[in-house]
Amino acid sequence: MFFCFNITGGKNTYLCKIDKIVKDSDLTEEGNPARYHLKTSTDNLDQSEPYRKITFGERNGKKPHKTILMVGETGTGKSTLINAMINYMLGVKREDKVWFEITDDQSDRTSAHSQTSSITVYGFYLQESPIHLTIIDTPGYGDTRGKHIDKEIAKSFLYLSTFEEDITSQNRLSDTQKYIFDAVQSLFGRDIAENIVLLFTHSTGAPPKDALTAVKEAEIQCAVKDKKKNQPVFFLFDNCQSDAADKKYEMIQKQSWDRSFSGMEGLLKFLDKIKPKTLRMTRDVLQQRKQLEANINILKSRVEMMEQKQIELKQTQEVLEKHKKDVEDNKNFEYEVDVPYKEKAGVDYSLANVAMCCSVCEENCHYPGCWWITSVYICNVMSKSHCTVCTKKCHYSKHVKAAQIYVTKTKKEKRTYENLKKEYEDKIRDGVSVLMNLEEEMQELEK
Repeated sequence: MFFCFNITGGKNTYLCKIDKIVKDSDLTEEGNPARYHLKTSTDNLDQSEPYRKITFGERNGKKPHKTILMVGETGTGKSTLINAMINYMLGVKREDKVWFEITDDQSDRTSAHSQTSSITVYGFYLQESPIHLTIIDTPGYGDTRGKHIDKEIAKSFLYLSTFEEDITSQNRLSDTQKYIFDAVQSLFGRDIAENIVLLFTHSTGAPPKDALTAVKEAEIQCAVKDKKKNQPVFFLFDNCQSDAADKKYEMIQKQSWDRSFSGMEGLLKFLDKIKPKTLRMTRDVLQQRKQLEANINILKSRVEMMEQKQIELKQTQEVLEKHKKDVEDNKNFEYEVDVPYKEKAGVDYSLANVAMCCSVCEENCHYPGCWWITSVYICNVMSKSHCTVCTKKCHYSKHVKAAQIYVTKTKKEKRTYENLKKEYEDKIRDGVSVLMNLEEEMQELEK
């Protein structure tokens, strides 16, 4: 089971020329059905990019456009279902003995693990179709590699939303499934519920009673058929249409085919009825999340610097206590303390390959998590041309994007009592001793 989100606003009322599609596609496997890969164009192949786009045909801006977002646990069959959707849109029938695929070799049909953290955007723009379709395929929330992968997915959503593109989208739920739903709702907001439907893959055709009970018990907010009964909207699919035909199981395979295409018809009719949702709230939520994370990281470095400063002041206090007689007699003496300072160092490539730093405040304004390689101006922590994170809220022109960050270090430094007195000269004149000044600084840092 996984979730399908409609975020923007069919019927299969046409039949394209299957022979022409076959001729223009690449045969990947002979048999019944023969499997073909649609000839597509691909953008953003660079793995460092947060999303990539695979397109079939050319989009006609005058045609109605639907976009859906597929979100689900790794291995639930999203990629296979995407191919089923494409075949439905192409008007493929079982007797045609062909099966078309738009997904690439990273399909979760053949692997229990997602191969990349990049979102894949499939644009299906068949000229004979009454609508054009965009499908956003997430690599799999709840990936076994850890929840940092889910942050990468969120990052990809933010990247997409920056360009104002509308995205459409057992006996209890597992912790991972519940986490997936909560993670998505935290991105899109609670008002997305009426646009969420449940898609059950590998279905036998029987009502998924246990799964629906689990959804209710987990208090999952989604579209409902009957508000009084709180019956969730769901569609059934059986992901085996591309399996080789077998006379022994002909009836079962036909039922599987009909079930999936019936589910697809119901899903597209549902998309016709509901109002689309935009990514404006998603963009704002993700932007604020990025800025919050950056603020937390920079606070950690400030705390580290303050702790080192406290050590320096404590050492100075101890020196003054030790030389109490010299202080009383106003005699000069030399001492040594550990002084904190900032130094540039290479980034940890396991976390990120670039960082955005303020050259004035000497702070790491966005690290880790910054993926904008070129322009500092469009970094997530920038607002109205100024940084929202660094101490002085400096202009973006004072920031540098590089594979270096500021780290706190300490060094031994020799000092004299005479210089220490000069540092606190004004306060000493007011009758406050150097030692009392140091104690006040310590208290201020502890706050």
